[in-house]
Amino acid sequence: MKNAKKIISTIALSSLLASIPAAAATSSNEMPTTKQERNYIRQGNKLYGEKRFADAEVAYRKALEALPGSEIAKFNLAAALIRQSGSADPNSGNNPVNTATQLLQEIAGQSTDAYLAGKSFYNLGNLAFNSQDFGKSIELYKNALRKNPDDDKARENLRIAQLKQQQQNQDQNQDQNKDQNQDQEQNQDQNKDQNQDQNQDQNKDQNKDQNQNQNQDKDQNKQQQPQGSISDANAEKILKAMENEEAATRKRVEAEKKKADAARRKKITNPW
Repeated sequence: MKNAKKIISTIALSSLLASIPAAAATSSNEMPTTKQERNYIRQGNKLYGEKRFADAEVAYRKALEALPGSEIAKFNLAAALIRQSGSADPNSGNNPVNTATQLLQEIAGQSTDAYLAGKSFYNLGNLAFNSQDFGKSIELYKNALRKNPDDDKARENLRIAQLKQQQQNQDQNQDQNKDQNQDQEQNQDQNKDQNQDQNQDQNKDQNKDQNQNQNQDKDQNKQQQPQGSISDANAEKILKAMENEEAATRKRVEAEKKKADAARRKKITNPW
């Protein structure tokens, strides 16, 4: 992590150092200039070197008033604005980096000066890098090298940005795998809860069916038992009553039999 912080600081510093002197932004191509524009740029560079970035901004804006198409004034104005970004209020809605980015994009896309366009791409790449937009910074560094193939700082920063992007992709993959594992664990827990609920419901249904079967068996046994069953004492009384009735019947039959026999004997002993 310490090395990463040093790399970011170096990139931010190198982008601004590349922007300081107006002379460094000149090229073999002749640009239209005026004496007043050159004086304001010279004044702005002096103030910039003294770290009076707000005053340098004013001087560069005056140079642009003197010559609105001055690409060197735009380039150095962008550098002065970037230097002031650390003290700007993020809630003010007037972020100097946004203005600097717009100026650098104009130079990178429109300038016929390959050196100035390359340095604009380079500084844009540094801004993207410090915003951790490593993919964008890689493309910007590549554009800087297309304009200035000998720009060793752009080549070095390109390699750093590629390594940072690789690390960022690995971190994102790890986070995605972690989220997927968490989702799988949640799904497993949900399935476990659902299975438990289903098993509980099934057990309840089975117990209910068993209770119903038991109740049905009880009803069937109750139906099979004789209705109005009598106690042993009542049964004994009934048996005795039946025996008495049978005894009385036997006596009556024997009496009638004796009477009949007597009548028969009488007939025999006293014939007509």
